[in-house]
Amino acid sequence: MRGRYLDTTIKDVAKYAGVGVGTVSRVINNEKAVGKKTREKVLEAMKALNYSRNNMAFRLRKNETRIIALLVPVINHPFFAKLAYYVEDEACRFGYSVLLVSSQQKVDKEAEIITKIKHREVDGAVFVTHYMHEEDELQDCPIVSIDRSFGKDIPYVTSDNYDATKKAIRYMIERGAERVGFIGSKPLVASEVLERERAYLDVMAEYGMPPRLVNEVIQHGEEAVVVADFLEKYADVDGVFVSGYTISQVFYEAALELGKRVPEDLQIVSYDGIFKQWGISNITSVEQPIEEMARQVVRLLIKKIHSEETCTRTVLKTKFVLGATTK
Repeated sequence: MRGRYLDTTIKDVAKYAGVGVGTVSRVINNEKAVGKKTREKVLEAMKALNYSRNNMAFRLRKNETRIIALLVPVINHPFFAKLAYYVEDEACRFGYSVLLVSSQQKVDKEAEIITKIKHREVDGAVFVTHYMHEEDELQDCPIVSIDRSFGKDIPYVTSDNYDATKKAIRYMIERGAERVGFIGSKPLVASEVLERERAYLDVMAEYGMPPRLVNEVIQHGEEAVVVADFLEKYADVDGVFVSGYTISQVFYEAALELGKRVPEDLQIVSYDGIFKQWGISNITSVEQPIEEMARQVVRLLIKKIHSEETCTRTVLKTKFVLGATTK
């Protein structure tokens, strides 16, 4: 009996459950806009008909590999490692496997993934990239990115960089910081990450403070040199917003080596709040919702693969986490 349902379609499930095809699709994609009773009816219909988007008939009809790629700059970074964990977990829920690719900051490796999509070796990809790709190059490629906008037809997920950064900097100022600096690693491409610098400059203008800013393109491994230059140039800072996990660690350690007392002499706030989870240090931070970001990009990508409508920009709320580096 099991074999008779191999060709069951989403329309069959909708008819059995007495709902529309769109409702079944929303249940499959685990969207919230479906009532509990309706969701249960759809799930019961799928079970009764042995409907699975993993079955071979579905793959053949749709010419799918059921594989998506996740492209990150490096894998030995807590943010990307945690992101990869949740991307794989969410993809598995929808019957997809994940091909993890570390571009190692080589644009050629990113081009290879685009080629794989066009050759139907993978169904789509989540891009976390330092490079820009022309929108024409990505035409008809199911791609979703984090922080980077490639064009109106390619969705991306980001956090509330601007508002969160303003809140963090004001927090230090309200607790006595008078000479506030900003240090970060600037992306090579148009990115929501740049909103952190804009927020910093706006707060400095608001309080009439001169900027103490270093935001450069930094290759992984070059953070120590940039931090040393910053601390030499702005030796008088008593508050610093650091944009990014790795550079935050380097900055914190360098400040302690110079004999600065944290937070008495120097307050520090970092963007990317993944310190407690990795047992490294208790730095006051803007914590990005990495799990939610990962699950959102997977859901958006699956919609793109199936030519469903998606919104271009999804902004998720961060959380301000107090640590021992602020007063």
